[in-house]
Amino acid sequence: MSHDLFGGPRVLGFNWVINFQKGMTLFWVLGLMLFYDNYSIQAWVYLALHGSYGIIWVLKDVIFPDIKWQTKITFGAGLIAFLMVLGPYWIAPYLLISPVLGETHVGANWIWTGAAIFIYAIGLALMLTADAQKFYTLKLEKGLITTGMFRYIRHPNYLGEMMIYGSFALLTWHWIPWAILAWVWLGYFSINIIMKERSMSRYEEWDQYKKRSWYLIPFIF
Repeated sequence: MSHDLFGGPRVLGFNWVINFQKGMTLFWVLGLMLFYDNYSIQAWVYLALHGSYGIIWVLKDVIFPDIKWQTKITFGAGLIAFLMVLGPYWIAPYLLISPVLGETHVGANWIWTGAAIFIYAIGLALMLTADAQKFYTLKLEKGLITTGMFRYIRHPNYLGEMMIYGSFALLTWHWIPWAILAWVWLGYFSINIIMKERSMSRYEEWDQYKKRSWYLIPFIF
């Protein structure tokens, strides 16, 4: 479904679809603020965090792209990727900024807003550092990466992504964004991580590395 849905030629870059959604998020959130005349602190913070993340992602794809997203897909696959995975990310700011949840719903209070900013910053650092390390390390030498960001966590980039989007859901202060994240994390991230683990298991040092490292969170999981 993610590569060949409905068949046809693979002419659409998977990264094009991802970059479009992430890059347009700034304009989507700003458009919601203008349309609903909502300029609350929570709305501005959401715009700053999710909007900056989208721009940073596009820059990351230009400077040190992930080869996994450089594959070509069909238009049907691109459409389903947008509708089922990427597009639903835009529901969180809609719930926060529009009056759909009622006039009393304003999002997270100042304590949880501060927590969201903290989580976002740590997650962004994890994701960027891990992806940069993987890109430049593999350019010099192919093999299993067991140092740096990957020394204790086998999937720090996924942990970073989860923290980033978790901060957006926290800002929204509603269960729907968390349900969307549960769908993405369980239905997409978990499959990618399992496939990555299977791929890494072909290396000779895998068993030793697996014993001394954690899946996502050090000392917990």
